[in-house]
Amino acid sequence: MIWEIVILAMIAAFLGMRLYSVLGRRAEHEEEVVSNRLERSDDANAQRQPHAPQLAEAPRNDRALTGFAPAIEQGLREIAASDRRFELLPFLEGARGAYEMILEAFWRGDKAELEQLCDDDVYASFAAAIDEREEAGVTLENRLIRVEDTTVHSATMDGKMARIAVRFVADIASVTRDAEGNVIAGSLDDAIESRDIWTFSRDVRSEDPNWLLDETDAA
Repeated sequence: MIWEIVILAMIAAFLGMRLYSVLGRRAEHEEEVVSNRLERSDDANAQRQPHAPQLAEAPRNDRALTGFAPAIEQGLREIAASDRRFELLPFLEGARGAYEMILEAFWRGDKAELEQLCDDDVYASFAAAIDEREEAGVTLENRLIRVEDTTVHSATMDGKMARIAVRFVADIASVTRDAEGNVIAGSLDDAIESRDIWTFSRDVRSEDPNWLLDETDAA
């Protein structure tokens, strides 16, 4: 039954085996006990807004592009050469903010926000998963406890399209509820480490400085 599939999937593999290509999968680590639930401050949303690091000209900081594997460094330098406004550190800050916003929008089923942050294919996958979840009468009460690491996994220029894959390591607490609001899986006091690789892309010819999520995978 679809209800059983959704529930088992959410328990077994970070939001569902059918969502593997959307959100990646949880790392095979033991659960970590978290002493306090995530406290959300009044200005948390403002702090997490994904910003466009290319809005203003800034001095080049080539040192930020060093220290990577040769293929990654070459890709980053090609992107920087194609887009003189590109700065790696602000990009990573924006990618982390987008990661948090996209996860939370998916958990609460906010398709409008997802559509603004994802390309068409990724948005369609998220929307289909949300529809399936709603049809099953299942809701998620997940919390992003913390993002432990944000690093560049790959970087390439494909014509005029810049693509940067970012690896996120995060601790996530999750609760699954049935249609009556009863907890059927998870706990907000237990966090599980999640490792994901999300690829963001941008046409460097565009006046729009924002990057869109165009691929997700497990790390």
